[in-house]
Amino acid sequence: MKNNVKELRKNKNLRQEDLAEILGVTRQTIIAIENNKYDPTLELAMKISEYFGLNVNEIFRLK
Repeated sequence: MKNNVKELRKNKNLRQEDLAEILGVTRQTIIAIENNKYDPTLELAMKISEYFGLNVNEIFRLK
């Protein structure tokens, strides 16, 4: 699955550490998501979409 989490994070001037803290995950999790190495759980995907005010489909998409 591809995503635009990195772009969304940078648009809010957040560091990976900042987003990780907001979402209650580790920085390594954010790195893995941004590098398309880890597909988040549904719960985490929903937290990310809620934080950015977008639908899950606007952030995550099939390759």
